[in-house]
Amino acid sequence: MSDELKVPIMADCFAANKKPEILFWVGSAGSFDDRAKKISRAFVKILNKANVDFAVLGTEESCTGDIAKRAGNEFLFQMQAVTNIEVLNAYEVKRIVTCDPHSFNCLKNEYPGLGGNYEVLHHTQFIDELIQSGRLKVEGNTYKGKRITFHDPCYLGRANSEYDAPRKVLSSTKATIVEMKRSKQTALCCGAGGAQMFKEPEKGNMDINILRTDDALETQPNIIATGCPYCNTMLTDGIKNKEKEADVSVLDIAELIANS
Repeated sequence: MSDELKVPIMADCFAANKKPEILFWVGSAGSFDDRAKKISRAFVKILNKANVDFAVLGTEESCTGDIAKRAGNEFLFQMQAVTNIEVLNAYEVKRIVTCDPHSFNCLKNEYPGLGGNYEVLHHTQFIDELIQSGRLKVEGNTYKGKRITFHDPCYLGRANSEYDAPRKVLSSTKATIVEMKRSKQTALCCGAGGAQMFKEPEKGNMDINILRTDDALETQPNIIATGCPYCNTMLTDGIKNKEKEADVSVLDIAELIANS
């Protein structure tokens, strides 16, 4: 993280007898993937701007185990989950915010069965909360007159029925929001979900991410907005495949808000 970003570590807060308002769960992609790190930084910039009292686990954070579970390794999932739950419970964590819908779904719906009960928010829900409560003001006309289409991440949309928060946050940028023909309940997966991200696709006449990129390009957007690091990768690859990098950018909602 760069100098101007303040990123408190949970262990330090705990040692100083301070309890942060939220724990920012960075996730594997947000920690290690160079593109996704930019999303993490953008979200921290928002948290700093809104004076949110937050902390990260730092080296104590491990993978949620979501990918292992989706790939069928329940044993590895439970090992990873139980380790994380012990850390989270030791710090008496109540609220968790993450930029990754896979982590969001896993922490929210699958950790309670193993003793991890937390209020879990996707970063678009938390940003919406900050805007609604007046803690964050989206100023500037960075995206005024731009056409933005939003790709619903599977684990935020269909798996958890959250369609409104990302759209409400996007509308605060003063851009024109255009919907794809397949959106909300009928949105198409980017092709990365269910651990598909880490293997080659099965034989067919088209990769899913190319099909989804076609859906997005039909709306003639300047920007494809995402709320998931995996979707971001898949759609960026799709844009490269179509040789549209000069015309269309793929940005996470956190980046759009940080830039505004």
